[in-house]
Amino acid sequence: MENTKFCPVKLLPACKAAIWGGHRLKAEYGKHSDLPSIAETWELSCHPQGESTVASGPFQGTTLSEYLRKLGPEAVGTRVKGAEFPILVKFIDAAERLSVQVHPDDAYARRVEGQAGKNEMWYILDCEPGAQLLFGLKESCTREELEKAIRENTLVEQMRAVPVQKGDVYFIPAGTLHAIGKGILVAEIQQSSDVTYRVYDYGRLGQDGKPRQLHVEKALAVADTVSRPVESSPEGPRQEIQGGFMTRMKTSSWFTVDKLELSGNFASACGPESFQAFLCLKGCGDLSGGGEYLSLQKGDTVFLPACMGAYRLTGEGEFLRIFL
Repeated sequence: MENTKFCPVKLLPACKAAIWGGHRLKAEYGKHSDLPSIAETWELSCHPQGESTVASGPFQGTTLSEYLRKLGPEAVGTRVKGAEFPILVKFIDAAERLSVQVHPDDAYARRVEGQAGKNEMWYILDCEPGAQLLFGLKESCTREELEKAIRENTLVEQMRAVPVQKGDVYFIPAGTLHAIGKGILVAEIQQSSDVTYRVYDYGRLGQDGKPRQLHVEKALAVADTVSRPVESSPEGPRQEIQGGFMTRMKTSSWFTVDKLELSGNFASACGPESFQAFLCLKGCGDLSGGGEYLSLQKGDTVFLPACMGAYRLTGEGEFLRIFL
């Protein structure tokens, strides 16, 4: 294997439409699509429902999964078990509120859906004044009581409404009933899964003019009926590092996320245990490593192979760094 193949690559996302999507990802994050509006961009994805595409280097134009197959297991690292790429990273523009939904854990999703479950993290990029999300239940209940609330359309009243601010971070474990509210822009890091059980949709009609499908029975099978506290702060403190500040947003069994506030030169390295990925949220930067040089702008996503070794990120901006 030629070492020159192990270099950072830019990615182009798969763009997704939904009735609640808006225009900010086009206008502010440089996303290009023929869709009239964009609800989500799947920035780092090998999921068959929406793969990202390599946009730089000798493998330009290939899907991310094809690129990783050509490079071999050294590209993803030893923490990736099996053939599936484990992470999916998105931008989400909720111009209108999303449905109330819930995701299954790995055991249920593998058994019933044939794919991974979905634990996820939201980083609030921006929000309208007064914006809020729904997160879990105000009070614990039985499964029978939850079913009654769903059938009688009183579920929203029993959920916890959480005001959000720019910079908040939320971890949403599988089984948590939740909904992103109107006017919220999110960077989402999740397991590579597209399993969503919709429980309530405010009586809206889909793009086909019909009520969107609900998945009540499956939702009841996986929903957590215990009321749990909501935490909106990063996991770790904001620490000064070479080239700026670093904050550990979340460490989990499925992904680790750091926020980098860059003002200068940040030098680090990929190790054999995991790939790394950067999302440019604000400003710009230049990334060099593996003999490659990339210029990053707001909205760009870059993948760094695990075996690449040292890299340097220089510039002024805000980035999320994601790895296992």
